[in-house]
Amino acid sequence: MADEIDAETIKKNRSFRKFSYRGVDLEQLLDMSSEQLTEIVHARARRRFQRGLKRKPMGLIKKLRKAKKDAVGGEKPETVKTHLRNMIIVPEMVGSVVGVYNGKVFNQIEIKAEMIGHYLAEFSITYKPVGHGRPGIGASSSSKFVPLK
Repeated sequence: MADEIDAETIKKNRSFRKFSYRGVDLEQLLDMSSEQLTEIVHARARRRFQRGLKRKPMGLIKKLRKAKKDAVGGEKPETVKTHLRNMIIVPEMVGSVVGVYNGKVFNQIEIKAEMIGHYLAEFSITYKPVGHGRPGIGASSSSKFVPLK
């Protein structure tokens, strides 16, 4: 009886691992200015931010802000479609839903904290992975005698 009660309290008191990006908590990341964020990201992203965010990436961020603001409490925001595969995910985008174009369709991606610093393209594959099945006709000289059914 006592073991069951202990098991229940352990389940209730279970704590989850707190997310941190390069030693900085998510709350602190959200409060950071763009200059402070630039200092902690990897070199390629740092160079990109230092050269300035152009009109298209800023437009995407504005649309994501609007979608988050319009979302009803507790629900996911509406999907924002984009072709900007080279957009680096920043803390402000966490919780948004983005449709990333892969050349054919828009793949819906819900942005999580672990994605910070990555490119949108990393989550929207542009090709269909090859499933290596049986060889077809004309694949090699040994496949000439495969009976056709």
